[in-house]
Amino acid sequence: MVQTTAEARQQLLDTVARATDQIGFALAALGAAYEQLDDRSADQLEEQLFRPVQVAYGRARRIHAEFSSRHGLAGRSFDPPSPGLASTGAKGFIERAVGAVTRADEELAELQDSMLPVDVGDPALRAGIADLRGLIGDIARHARELVRTIGR
Repeated sequence: MVQTTAEARQQLLDTVARATDQIGFALAALGAAYEQLDDRSADQLEEQLFRPVQVAYGRARRIHAEFSSRHGLAGRSFDPPSPGLASTGAKGFIERAVGAVTRADEELAELQDSMLPVDVGDPALRAGIADLRGLIGDIARHARELVRTIGR
């Protein structure tokens, strides 16, 4: 199927939006986990998980807004969803956050592999996607380390 440049740009924007939504959910879930942890574990969560995801969420929103603006596409706002019930527990929230970050990373990796960002000729978007992947790349590893120590 031959895709027009406008269709390709919209596809890019939609993919970035899906990844941004996933990162936003992860941020909400990590915030909920933070509230249930002891001070030491909460500090560790904030430093190793929450801050990088928070930075990634801000950058993803900015990438989306700037790309849509550059190409005259409709932007949108992003509001983090509810992380779920408190009974999920800190470990459950962290696991949900990792799942969401993993899905976001997969979306972004697929986008990079598709060569679509190259085809539409947007170096800023390509750099932004690479930056986002770098920010969220270690989240799963750090989460596993934190979850092992919770409750000890």
